[in-house]
Amino acid sequence: MFLAAEKGDITTIIGGIAPDWGPFGSLGNEARVMVEVVMAVAILLCLGIAIWGAAKQRIGATALRDTFSAEQGKGLIVAGLTGVFIIGSLGTLFTIVYGMAV
Repeated sequence: MFLAAEKGDITTIIGGIAPDWGPFGSLGNEARVMVEVVMAVAILLCLGIAIWGAAKQRIGATALRDTFSAEQGKGLIVAGLTGVFIIGSLGTLFTIVYGMAV
């Protein structure tokens, strides 16, 4: 009888889901930290855009009765959250594409 999960544990499962650095695995620790810092700054910038869009939508829709400002706010919210999603999933995407190429 063959048991598929005989030798595995939760760290094996989590380690398989968490992206490794794929093609960037040979980078040094300093380079990895720099890439992580750039990605963190980009995520914070995108979150700031989304928050600005939410404020613009709220102010434009209620206080000023400005529908154009409210529509701009919706666009900024979508753009900011999309940026957060894309940047947050870059490590996984790079790992998947690199794994498929190898």
